[in-house]
Amino acid sequence: MSEQRYGEFVLVRRHGDGGHVAELALDRPKAMNAVSTEMARSVGAACAALGADSGVRVVVLTSTHERAFCVGADLKERNSFSDADLVRQRPVARAAYTGVLELPVPTIAAVHGFALGGGFELALSCDLIVADRTAVVGLPEVSVGVIPGGGGTQLLPRRVGAARAAELIFTARRVEAAEARELGLVDQLVDAGHDRAEALALAGRIAGNSPVGLRAAKRALRLGFGMDLRAGLEVEDAAWRSVAFSGDRAEGVAAFNEKRKPEWPGE
Repeated sequence: MSEQRYGEFVLVRRHGDGGHVAELALDRPKAMNAVSTEMARSVGAACAALGADSGVRVVVLTSTHERAFCVGADLKERNSFSDADLVRQRPVARAAYTGVLELPVPTIAAVHGFALGGGFELALSCDLIVADRTAVVGLPEVSVGVIPGGGGTQLLPRRVGAARAAELIFTARRVEAAEARELGLVDQLVDAGHDRAEALALAGRIAGNSPVGLRAAKRALRLGFGMDLRAGLEVEDAAWRSVAFSGDRAEGVAAFNEKRKPEWPGE
């Protein structure tokens, strides 16, 4: 396993043969991973590097803090901001959330403890959320005079529907793990302390598949969602054409017929 640090608060670990699973660990334990300007900048930089790395097949977003995934924006830092400071910080903060959202490979959030506000929005920016039974999630922004600004007003209704998202955002309530799973706020519920291990295991299973296929499948899923069916099928067809004549497709078919494990060329 190799490690690389981005600034003080973000650690990237590479797992497995070939390092195809990348773990992006939020590592600001003294602040329960509250997202400061510096931390947001580091998340954005790490995502840019991972997205450009053709060897990465899956990214898992984790936390090094025992009791929290991420408690959201650093309100202590925000309290010292002038209006001009807040304006200057906005593109840096947005780049962190969109950095996760726009990763071209499958992404999994491993959530335990508090995932609130911007912390939950980082998880919502992933394709899948694995949570343990200590998880508490929510978007409490209206309780402090703002709105979810890291994608929450757009990502939550896409997960749970408009009315359910409205109830959760307008009440600012916190949702514990069992209800979160029932409502579809998280995708998989595991025993306490097992979120990271389960997310990495899931990532390992995904990473065994064609890297070309994974990226194309994610592109089709993301671009086609929300379109009418006819337009969505055109997005799917374009994604299919991008893989149909690839080295991965040729290797996948050959390996199937030869009853062996494929050795993906990744092109």
